[in-house]
Amino acid sequence: MLAFGWWGKRRTKNASDYLVAGRRLGPFLYTGTMSALVLGGASTVGGVALGFEFGISGMWLVLAIACGVLAISLFFAGTIQKLKIFTVSQMLTLRYGARSTETSSMVMLGYTLMLSVTSTTAYATIFTVLFDIDRFWGVLIGGGIVVIYSSIGGMWSITLADIVQFGLMTIGLFALMLPFTWNAAGGYQGIVDRLGQTAFDPAAIGMQTIITFFVIYTLGLLIGQDIWQRVFTARSPRIARWGGAAAGVYCMLYGVAGALIGTAAASFMTGIENSDAVYAAVAQNILPVGLGGIVLAAGVAAMMSTASGALIASATVARADVVPLVASWFGRKPSEDYTKQDHESDVRGNRWFVLGLGIVVVLLAAVIEDVVTALTIAYDILVGGLLVAILGGLFWKRGTGYGAAASMAAGVVTTLVTMVIVGDVLANEPIYFGLGASLVVYFVVSLITKPTPKPIMAAWERRVAGQYTDEE
Repeated sequence: MLAFGWWGKRRTKNASDYLVAGRRLGPFLYTGTMSALVLGGASTVGGVALGFEFGISGMWLVLAIACGVLAISLFFAGTIQKLKIFTVSQMLTLRYGARSTETSSMVMLGYTLMLSVTSTTAYATIFTVLFDIDRFWGVLIGGGIVVIYSSIGGMWSITLADIVQFGLMTIGLFALMLPFTWNAAGGYQGIVDRLGQTAFDPAAIGMQTIITFFVIYTLGLLIGQDIWQRVFTARSPRIARWGGAAAGVYCMLYGVAGALIGTAAASFMTGIENSDAVYAAVAQNILPVGLGGIVLAAGVAAMMSTASGALIASATVARADVVPLVASWFGRKPSEDYTKQDHESDVRGNRWFVLGLGIVVVLLAAVIEDVVTALTIAYDILVGGLLVAILGGLFWKRGTGYGAAASMAAGVVTTLVTMVIVGDVLANEPIYFGLGASLVVYFVVSLITKPTPKPIMAAWERRVAGQYTDEE
């Protein structure tokens, strides 16, 4: 990974190269990096664990992720890629012409930061078990590798590392784990004989859980900075659309394979109390030495690719959106020279931001053991607060800056208040109520306020039509 990070550094000439790989990824690189980004520890280790507990029905978490990738690729990626921007918050500002929408960057920063921390914690746990070391050193070793290769070459380094990780994930899951566990279980009939037909009931996990997966992960993927930033790397709208669709299909197959591996393991592996340990148990006990190492490397690769993608997304949002926003609170505005430098040639400045936030991620992962709650809150606020304003801006010309700002405020406040009332951060109600409030407020406020000024809409429509160049 470090070697590929150094190779990526040699291809990085300016900020566009560093943040979005020069917007020139072809279909193979784009499909591989998008797949590696969205398939993290929850999809790999977690997908096998859900299969162990619920049979084939454990596939729904990854299928929800796959549907999110398909939706953003087929319906949004072409438009997003034409915008020639770096962040989601920039899209809101350009579309509505309202600085009040820039507060969305604070939510996006929290979401991407916690996503990176969660992934770092996950692969550090594997290092801790494998090398029999303290958790702190597991975080330091794994996190240090990700921070180094991410910071030295930015998106080019991450993309090249992602392709290697994508290859490891493919070989580990499809070519090794699936056939070995399936054979050990005696195939379909052997599994049915031990577990019964319920092992292949697609609804065994429960409809409420399935709906929750789609609400959180499918909708969250539509607006996440980490996903948008990968869309920006595509060489053309066509590649963004169909390369992303290919990644979505791959994710579907990945989800089914993970659930089948867990189902097969459940038919013959006993005494495992923590289902999250099934992935490592299969690698260590079922596969021959060497092949089991490749499988464990595949699990770590899945987590590292998500961590690095979230890290560069955090740094991009922090530098392009949050720092100027906070500076404006104190009456300071970035000069034209700074803005030009930031978006065209200041690789060093972006590198320092990735390095600094990477250190923050490693420290948070080292001291906080339970980050699931924080990530869940970030996901709920992201979807409940920002989804309507973002999608509304893309599809409804009558939407206004006042409507967007009010809907974000209503969605975030309603989501947080509902969490307090329900008393359970992991409950479904907060995101449902947040989305509902955001949607109503967006339409009402947009209709009672003046339409977005014509010059702003004209400039926006030029961008959507792909008439803006990188220089502009």
